Amino acid sequence: MFIQTESTPNPATLKFLPGQTVLDMGTADFPTPESGAPSPLARRIFDVKGTTAVFLGNDFVTVTKDEGAEWDHIKPAILGAIMEHFQSGAPVMEGEGQAAGGHATHDGPDSAIVDQIKELLDSRVRPAVAQDGGDITFHGFERGIVYLHMQGACAGCPSSTLTLKMGIENLLRHYIPEVVEVRPVAA
Repeated sequence: MFIQTESTPNPATLKFLPGQTVLDMGTADFPTPESGAPSPLARRIFDVKGTTAVFLGNDFVTVTKDEGAEWDHIKPAILGAIMEHFQSGAPVMEGEGQAAGGHATHDGPDSAIVDQIKELLDSRVRPAVAQDGGDITFHGFERGIVYLHMQGACAGCPSSTLTLKMGIENLLRHYIPEVVEVRPVAA
């Protein structure tokens, strides 16, 4: 098994490509070791000292390290943990429907606008963000403000504010006049 790695715009996050499907559908975000309990893969990665977050996508694993850890020291152990997991035949997720990573539901008078927002996110934003090892999902819409949840490499990325304001906000405002601002939400 050969696992490729790619840097992300977030220097604390590295993207691992195992060359096979990680999750069939959706994504799974584990911002803490405790949150990784439903995933045997995430648990193995969290066992590597210095690992602070794990994000699972369709064909990639994004790992975030703490400030004191150096990639040169922990990257081999993370590669080993990923390889051991896939060679063991254990599932990536335990239990039913653990991988979600979808948009929040929204009912009410703005549902048509929210459907447009979700469509633009799915067609134009999420594929590009996945290339960088993250995901951005719809969280809410209130009084012209779109609230988005940033995951994986996007969470804590130095360029995430620029991406939100200059990229996503401009895109949504261009296509949907009711949108006046885009803001991130905490996990």
